[in-house]
Amino acid sequence: MTFDPNRRNLLRDSIAWGAAGAIAIPLIGRGFAEETKTSDPKEPEVTATEDLMREHGVIRRALLVYYEVIPRLRQKPASVNAAALQQTASLFRNFGEDYHERMLEEQHIFPMMRKHGPEFVRYVDTLTEQHNRGRAITDYVLAVTKSGKVSSVHAGPLANVFESFVLMYENHAAREDTIVFPAWKKNFSNKQLDEISEQFEDIEHKMFGKDGFEEAEKTISAIESALGLDNLAKFTAPAPPKICDGEPGKITCLGNQNSHGWSRKHRFGRF
Repeated sequence: MTFDPNRRNLLRDSIAWGAAGAIAIPLIGRGFAEETKTSDPKEPEVTATEDLMREHGVIRRALLVYYEVIPRLRQKPASVNAAALQQTASLFRNFGEDYHERMLEEQHIFPMMRKHGPEFVRYVDTLTEQHNRGRAITDYVLAVTKSGKVSSVHAGPLANVFESFVLMYENHAAREDTIVFPAWKKNFSNKQLDEISEQFEDIEHKMFGKDGFEEAEKTISAIESALGLDNLAKFTAPAPPKICDGEPGKITCLGNQNSHGWSRKHRFGRF
């Protein structure tokens, strides 16, 4: 998202969300770098839809924290960092539910989409129902983690709650990003979208004061670090299984390199 640093100063003063540093990603490509050198020195504006999707990125990272802790809850609940889950749920409540859902989607996006016909009315009804279910789940997570540990009585049910919640919200956010937000955006000119972006900024200023997204990103980064989830490389998928073909005695197996760097292309006289 492109963003004027003066456009979104939110959240930092009101909510203590942790202090992990955000990861800076370098710009790739000479052409793009040259173009930015000749452009206005101010960072370009973030559009309203880009902003909504970027906020979804923080929400999805919170969901991944929930997802990653499920096996621990089922196998060894005493090892679960309940404080990190409490902080994740607080972030989800403050940034995801009270701001992103209530103040932006339910106040500005959904009412417009209801005017687009029965199909979108059904979508908005379902999305609103899922918002409400998510708030009930966040209440539950906050309640069962407030003591600083997850009891064995709550561990299994909490794992089940996380499993269903992650599945629900991943589908929820994906539909918003690919169906609802693009359809909503078509109702406005670029100038109107800029004005709406300013309205969103004003809402955030009134709620939080400073840059909410940056503080939310720092918070989720700190939570990931506390749980050992901050190394993106650890989530790289393993190579797929080898595919072997040929007649008995002359079988060729193709595949990627394994962890030792050996080629997985072999010829076997037999298995």
